[in-house]
Amino acid sequence: MFGKRSSFGAAATAPAPAPPAAPRQEVRASVPEKVALGTGALPLAQAAAPVVAETRRSDEYYVTKSMIFGALIEAIDLSQLARLDPENAREEIRDIVNEIISIKNVVMSISEQEELLEDICNDVLGYGPLEPLLARDDIADIMVNGAQKTYIEVAGKIQLTNIRFRDNAQLMNICQRIVSQVGRRVDESSPICDARLADGSRVNVIGPPLAIDGPALTIRKFKRDKLTLDQLIRFGSISPEGGEILKIIGRVRCNVLISGGTGSGKTTLLNCLTNYIDLDERVITCEDAAELQLQQPHVVRLETRPPNLEGTGAVTMRDLVKNCLRMRPERIIVGEVRGPEAFDLLQAMNTGHDGSMGTLHANSPREALSRLESMITMGGFALPPRTIREMIVSSIDIIIQASRLRDGSRRITHVTEVLGLEGEVVITQDLLVYDIIGEDANGKLKGRHRSTGIGRPRFWERARYYGEEERLAAALDASEQAS
Repeated sequence: MFGKRSSFGAAATAPAPAPPAAPRQEVRASVPEKVALGTGALPLAQAAAPVVAETRRSDEYYVTKSMIFGALIEAIDLSQLARLDPENAREEIRDIVNEIISIKNVVMSISEQEELLEDICNDVLGYGPLEPLLARDDIADIMVNGAQKTYIEVAGKIQLTNIRFRDNAQLMNICQRIVSQVGRRVDESSPICDARLADGSRVNVIGPPLAIDGPALTIRKFKRDKLTLDQLIRFGSISPEGGEILKIIGRVRCNVLISGGTGSGKTTLLNCLTNYIDLDERVITCEDAAELQLQQPHVVRLETRPPNLEGTGAVTMRDLVKNCLRMRPERIIVGEVRGPEAFDLLQAMNTGHDGSMGTLHANSPREALSRLESMITMGGFALPPRTIREMIVSSIDIIIQASRLRDGSRRITHVTEVLGLEGEVVITQDLLVYDIIGEDANGKLKGRHRSTGIGRPRFWERARYYGEEERLAAALDASEQAS
């Protein structure tokens, strides 16, 4: 153990001559008697408790931690530490911190010492006080509003935690550590950044001078185990009959637009639908920050790129979608449609790339169509409104509306077909809608998914082509009976 640690003494002051058993003595000698504070690159942080509370650790905790952390930085060779795998590096840090605590005669209980050890390991090797939150699978969002306030969303409700950072500089350092791992930067010249964690969790950072009270960090966490449509059925997000219809929609290569507000579950639903893509299909995904988790073997993942320091080199979503058409795709999946790439996606859907999918922000299927039209118009395409609407109705087959209700639950509220044009108006028909029928004693909304009684949807012939018409007929009949 100590022989391994001897390589970490390079950063320390030279030890006095000692007997052969001196590796431990080398660590002791490298611990300065004067308290040293951690550098900005390796910030200090408070250990996070999973409970939600306003309680704070005492100032004495931070003073003790600063002393131990400063001694650790002088006692360890960070370049050598970087060569170790995370588990061995964590073990090495814990060993040295335990020795520092012993040498400095720091008085603390075993539980307090264990929390301090975990806290310092998270600072050096991970994302500081965020680590315990990232380890929890029940958290949907982490929202850091400056150094002193961190909120989480659990079960659809936002809660204040007892997490805090030493100061805004430490929080900014952690933000920079996160975004640098995907080749991006966040600083005063570029204070807004979208990035992702290794597990696909979406990250947004906005720092000073735009964020007045300190950096604002928002993380949309991904569950370790990807949700499936069957799980959404069990959660009540969609009825069993509606889930069967969605499986068929994914299987028969309908062009699908998933609409919904922020946090309504659009990306989760898109991930679920991609489960029904055949394994031999070539799928290309285009995203601002890669977060889709497709399981098919033939997937090409593309990600946009922000401009460099000189303001050049940006690769936009439209660039990616246009390039997709030269890559022999069978399906194109756009993580979020928010600009002129809507035109190129519709072109792709209309030129032999059936089964393509995308998401956008809108509060209803009708509003989704209007937003799609607005995106194309704002993109500078000088096309008459009727031409744009004709393009939309010939490209989009299904709009699925996802909503987050006021009790925090997420529901698929509409499965809507796009039928065609009558004059200047796009005609749609609902296959399935969700009706809220009341509220229980705990404030949870009660509702049910209702079939609208459409006997044969527009994609019936497509289902017949793929041999799914009997299954579709059975799902529609069951949905109508359940209503």
